[in-house]
Amino acid sequence: MSVLAPVGRTPGPPVTTAGVRPGPPGRTRPGRRGQTRTPYLFLAPGFAVFASLIVYPMLRAFQMSLYDWSIVAGATSRFVGLGNYQRAYHDPVFWRALANSGAYMALTVPPQIVLGLAVAMLVRAHAPGRALFRVLYYLPVVTSWVVVSLLFQYLFADTGLVNWALHGTRATGGTTSWLSGRWTGLSAIGALGIWKGVGWSMMIFLAALQGVPRELEEAAAVDGAGAWSRFRVVTLRAIWPAAAFVTVMLVIGGFNVFTSVLLMTGGGPADQTQVLLTFMYQQAFKYLDFGYGSAIAVLLTALVFALSVIQLRVFRDRTEAAR
Repeated sequence: MSVLAPVGRTPGPPVTTAGVRPGPPGRTRPGRRGQTRTPYLFLAPGFAVFASLIVYPMLRAFQMSLYDWSIVAGATSRFVGLGNYQRAYHDPVFWRALANSGAYMALTVPPQIVLGLAVAMLVRAHAPGRALFRVLYYLPVVTSWVVVSLLFQYLFADTGLVNWALHGTRATGGTTSWLSGRWTGLSAIGALGIWKGVGWSMMIFLAALQGVPRELEEAAAVDGAGAWSRFRVVTLRAIWPAAAFVTVMLVIGGFNVFTSVLLMTGGGPADQTQVLLTFMYQQAFKYLDFGYGSAIAVLLTALVFALSVIQLRVFRDRTEAAR
């Protein structure tokens, strides 16, 4: 059936079934434009807080690192360029603090990953009281760093509980002054870091393990795979993204250790247990050398950023290779 236009009138543009004529191509409707703005309006408050509390202080710290910064009101800060960075390069205490931060990271990160995954596998099993064990393992995570640092300082004191427990043994004889040496002090601080961080790793791995399909593990068992083979081929591959996240975050946290070192040893004796953040804190707030302290903070930020990028690239390549 054909539709004829009235005589003497020119047919207009086609009308849609909704009775609305289509607009010219390439133009966005007003409603559509408003919809594209909506996500940005929701993101704006969070971005404003992030920019004011994170981005601006970082830029300000970089600016301060280029000056012999003076905090006296009305005083002029002298521009020194890269002088503070050259000072760090020739400062043996800076390199000792960097080495101690790396040693603490290497000492604490692998045990937190291994123990966290092992505990997650244990509490994942259907056993009575598993909810209680989850709470007990996670309890150190939510305790105050100040409280547990003072507690471990007491435990590793010369007359503390650790030396009392080791009294008469062949290991140390109970006479070790734990907090008076570089490596013994870092060992005590590392023990605190491991004890406090295992619960956090456990929760991340437990969440990842709950997403592993049981059918895959059962199929591997039917095919004759042992417990270790099932874990390596099925479970570990399934939780690989979670392992990458845990590793990156623990490495970042390892280089940012501060409270436990400050309270247990104070960076002493003779700067032997200084880490980057305590050294930066000492320079900035004890000696009021904010330019040098800011330079140390910038170097730490660059180091952590570079390590994070390298780790993410390595984990991504391993993931693609596994596929």
